[in-house]
Amino acid sequence: MKMEEGEGEGLHTLAIVMLLCAALKLLHTLGLINTEDKLDDDLEMTMVCHRPEGLEKLEAQTNFNKRELQVLYRGFKNECPSGAVNEDTFKHIYSQFFPHGDATTYAHYLFNAFDSSQNGSIKFEDFVMALSILLRGTTREKLQWTFNLYDINRDGNINKEEMTDIVRAIYDMMGKYTYPVLKTDTPKQHVDAFFQKMDKNRDGVVTLDEFIFSCQEDDNIMRSLQLFENVI
Repeated sequence: MKMEEGEGEGLHTLAIVMLLCAALKLLHTLGLINTEDKLDDDLEMTMVCHRPEGLEKLEAQTNFNKRELQVLYRGFKNECPSGAVNEDTFKHIYSQFFPHGDATTYAHYLFNAFDSSQNGSIKFEDFVMALSILLRGTTREKLQWTFNLYDINRDGNINKEEMTDIVRAIYDMMGKYTYPVLKTDTPKQHVDAFFQKMDKNRDGVVTLDEFIFSCQEDDNIMRSLQLFENVI
């Protein structure tokens, strides 16, 4: 049975919305939304194993001002006293957002995307740089970050095997209460629809330029990227 074009595109839109929702929920977990705490003028950097870059440098590198960075750091330090989050802790936190499914695999991919230095931990700098892109970056920056999430082997292209792994991870994460029981051929149908839309030159891989161009043609994807621009 052939998958309707809108159904294949809808999964990609859903994936972007879930990515942004996860960022929003992480902010709630860290107590960073609608906080009314009065903060000191400078970051409290004592008693942590990892000390972040100076405020001025992070302010220059992100779309957050000094006060917003103070709020983000306080929440991050409260939840992560060591100053860094390892993958197991990240998976534990992330799994709480999807109690009816198994978010382990998707959280693994997401952790790798946040861990920009690929050293096995997410530091405050990694966290705030990614958050800056997801919440306040340009359309191209958001799409490039999403592309890097899907490009599991980091070779600069998305192949069908990678996209199949992503689709299965999304189904596992959402769980049986959100989707019907997964049929054997359902991931392949979604992947085929993805490549039909994105692989413009039909060479079997999706490049960053193809990905960005195709997403910009899709109004639903463009709207999903705007959802949480003003949450903090």
